[in-house]
Amino acid sequence: MRPFRIEVPQADLDDLRRRIAATRWPSEVPGVGWSRGVPVEYLKELAEYWHSSYDWRAAEERLNGYPQFITEIDGSDVHFLHVRSPEPGARPLILTHGWPGSVIEFLDVIGPLTDPAAHGGDPADAFHVVIPSIPGYGFSGPTGQTGWDIRRVARAWATLMSDLGYDRYFVQGGDWGMAISLELGLADPEHVAGVHLNFFVTFPPDDPAAFAELDEADLARLNFGAGFADDGTGWQKIQSTRPQTLAYALTDSPVGQLAWIVEKFKEWTDSDKVPEDAISRDDILTNVSLYWLTATAGSSAQLYYESTHLNADYVKTWGGPWPLTMPVGVAVFPRDAALPIRRWAERILPTLTHWSEFDRGGHFAAMEQPELLVGDVRAFFRAN
Repeated sequence: MRPFRIEVPQADLDDLRRRIAATRWPSEVPGVGWSRGVPVEYLKELAEYWHSSYDWRAAEERLNGYPQFITEIDGSDVHFLHVRSPEPGARPLILTHGWPGSVIEFLDVIGPLTDPAAHGGDPADAFHVVIPSIPGYGFSGPTGQTGWDIRRVARAWATLMSDLGYDRYFVQGGDWGMAISLELGLADPEHVAGVHLNFFVTFPPDDPAAFAELDEADLARLNFGAGFADDGTGWQKIQSTRPQTLAYALTDSPVGQLAWIVEKFKEWTDSDKVPEDAISRDDILTNVSLYWLTATAGSSAQLYYESTHLNADYVKTWGGPWPLTMPVGVAVFPRDAALPIRRWAERILPTLTHWSEFDRGGHFAAMEQPELLVGDVRAFFRAN
C-alpha cells in the first residue's frame, strides 16, 4: 500500500474548460421538459457554472483531507480512503458506492461515522471507515482486464480488509455497492459481521400465489418497478452491451459526460424540478469531474457488461434465498430508482433482521440524507 494524494494537472483543468466552451449543442423538441432527457437550457446553464464558477481545487483539497491509498489487488490498482476513528472501541466498516456515483458519495458521512461524539452521537457507535473506488472507477481505473464482475470486486474487498488487519468488519452499500456487499458476505462469511443496504431489488417469486398476498402499497411498488424497467433502464442496456462504443462520446465530451450522469441525479433523487433540489450543485459536479478527469466513463461501464454476462445459474441466485450467515439490514428511501417489497425481501434474504422506511431521500442516500443513513447504520450495527 502506498499513500495517495490527488493532484490533477492544471493542463487537464484548462482542457476541460476549453472543451466545455467548444460544446456543439443539439436541438431539442420544445416544451418536453425532462421527459426525453436532460433539457438543453438547463444543461447549458449547468455547464457554464462548471466552466466558470466550479472550483475543482476546493474539492481536491477536501478529498485530500482524508488519508488515501493505492494498493494492487488481483492485478488491478485499488484506490481507497481509510479513516480511522479516535475511539479505541471503533469497529471496521467498508462502504461501497455504485454508478454513477463514486467515493464522493460518502464524504458527508465520514465524520459522523468515525467520530460520533463530535457530531452529537454516542462514541460506542464509532467506526473505522474504508471507502474503496470500484476497479474501473475514478482512481481505481481503468483495470485493463476483463472479468471484473461484482464477485471479483467482493473478493478484492475481502483481501483489502484482511490486508488492513481487520478480522471482523461490517459492510454497507447501495446500487452496485448493494450487490458487492451481498457478494462480500458470501465471499468472506467468517469475517463479515453484518451487511447494511440502502438499495435492494426484489424480484417476483416463481410462486403465482405470492402476488395474491400483496397489499395496495406493495402493488404500487410493483407497478413503479415495472414502469422503471420499461422506461428508465436505457443506460443499463447500453452499458451492459456496448460500453466501449459509449465510451468514445463520454470520454471526448465533458458536457456529454455531464448529461449522462446528471440525468440520473434528477431521476433517482428526491428532487422536484432539478437535481440540485436534492444534492448540491458542487457535489454533483465534483462527482462528474472525477469521472471526467480520470477518463473512466468507459471503464466504469465495464462492470455492467461483466456482471450481466455471468452464467444463467448465477443470475438465478438473485431470486434467493441468499445463503448468508450474517444479519442483513435494509433502509428504504422513497424516491429511489426501485423500491423493494418487504415480504419478498424476507424470502430472498432469510437473515434479514432490520428494515427501515424513510419519508424522504432517494438513491444517493449518503449525499441526500446523510443523517438518516448514518442513524440507520448505527442502529443496525449496534445490535450486531
